Amino acid sequence: MASPSERRPVALVTGHKGFTGRYVAQALASDGWRVEGLTIEASDGSQLAVDLLDRPGMALAVDRIRPDAVVHLAAIAFVAHGDAEALYRTNVVGTRNLLEALADVPRAPRSVVLASSANVYGNSQDDPITESTSPRPANDYAVSKLAMEHMARLWMDKLPIVVARPFNYTGVGQDANFLIPKIVAHFQHREPVIELGNLQVWRDFSDVRMVAEAYARLVARAPSGAVVNICSEHVHSLQDVIDLMEEIAGYRIDVRVNPDFVRAGEVARLAGSNRRLLDLVGPLSAPALSETLRWMYEAADA
Repeated sequence: MASPSERRPVALVTGHKGFTGRYVAQALASDGWRVEGLTIEASDGSQLAVDLLDRPGMALAVDRIRPDAVVHLAAIAFVAHGDAEALYRTNVVGTRNLLEALADVPRAPRSVVLASSANVYGNSQDDPITESTSPRPANDYAVSKLAMEHMARLWMDKLPIVVARPFNYTGVGQDANFLIPKIVAHFQHREPVIELGNLQVWRDFSDVRMVAEAYARLVARAPSGAVVNICSEHVHSLQDVIDLMEEIAGYRIDVRVNPDFVRAGEVARLAGSNRRLLDLVGPLSAPALSETLRWMYEAADA
């Protein structure tokens, strides 16, 4: 058993105050890591305040923390975000600033996990999509993530980088700009009508707790150079989500398709393979979508 004086390993989580970051920080802390975060505004003084785009500030912050592991989640993660320049600057240049800072500290971290996205696959005909599927990004968000991956390869001789490509996931605390929280909120408020876009969009909707567990396991195993899908291999349409929520809430809602909500370049189906992930990290706790939706519904009701 480690003595109280022994230094706990330090994990840096960028975006630690975001939806995913909070769960990842909890998972790492449960595994014995001391979690440090970076934030743009440190209101309580307990975290370092630095913007990813502040290159000198990022270098100073990383040198101060000197992490043993990193999970880089900070990004613009909303596919329909309207500012393409901000997407590329944050997701590519911001990540480069972080990697440069990590490569310059005297002792490199033993694991650096970068959050990319399954959106890089675009409208692939592969079913399921594996990590060998050729990327075909269909929107600026996906292009920015693929560009981030290519840029990160410039640093793989200096840092033990793992690229994670999470498919869609949800859970308590996700912003209402995202579809699943929007649907759950309508049922929580017992709204009679909901306006959505294309209901025949199929996604692997994982539970954020499983995704956080996967990130923590990837940190521990540190499969340097790997590209890894994070998904459950269970695919549902938005109509399936509506049907499940009607059963959970006990009433039927009037679904109206609003053409303004139908996105240009929408990826119709994302069905992933998690074989490589499970080979690397072992079995994960993966709640069924109905369990995740009930968790969200009851949490909102509390």
